[in-house]
Amino acid sequence: MIMRAVASLLTLSLASTAAAQENGLSFRFGLGPKSAPGYFGADENEISPTGSFELERLQWGPLAIGGPKDNGFGFGGSVRFVGERSASDFDELDGLDDVDASLEFGGGIRFRQPAYSVFADVRYGVIGHESLVAEMGGDYIYRPNDQLTLRTGPRILWGSDDYAQTYFGVTQAESVTSSFAAFDAGAGIVSAGVKAEATYQFNDDWGVIGTLRYDQLREDAADSPITQSEDQVSASIVLTRKITFGF
Repeated sequence: MIMRAVASLLTLSLASTAAAQENGLSFRFGLGPKSAPGYFGADENEISPTGSFELERLQWGPLAIGGPKDNGFGFGGSVRFVGERSASDFDELDGLDDVDASLEFGGGIRFRQPAYSVFADVRYGVIGHESLVAEMGGDYIYRPNDQLTLRTGPRILWGSDDYAQTYFGVTQAESVTSSFAAFDAGAGIVSAGVKAEATYQFNDDWGVIGTLRYDQLREDAADSPITQSEDQVSASIVLTRKITFGF
């Protein structure tokens, strides 16, 4: 009995040591150029820097986030950065108030299978617009080899009253100082479109992601006097690097 107890304690100690050694953080970070409309509803694109961030694994004692992407239901984080809109940069926006840059944080549910995936996310503007957005979509996935992954599928973006008014509304005061009539933008579908993405992994650490996206503004976003074009096309290419920390 004593020997068995000692053996059990030793096994538990070794298991705890092994678990501690597995503690760490692993993520992929990327940078590259992006071509996108100068603001939501613009009819011309601008070139600007962009980035990407994907959390792969966080292990800290009993806390575990990420890890192998198994098939079936799961949860994940979602982050989006929206650049500022400065009226002085666009002649047609003269007289409108500037809109600060926003950083959205949130998360949602995913369902994965080898040939497809679907997701639904909710985010809040912790910096900037301080309102809610929800995004839903899915991808058909094709892997011609171990290094290349192709994805394409629909996207729908919904925005709350505050979000719609921030980017597509015109206040009474702005209607006096600009060429736009007052417009009260309400909650609803902001855009619907499709996204295509190609990911090529040179090795486990380095990769490149090319993305092409088309969105059509809908409802109040399309009806806004600020909107110059309902058709919004963006493209980017990002070089990614896997970074791992152990602790």
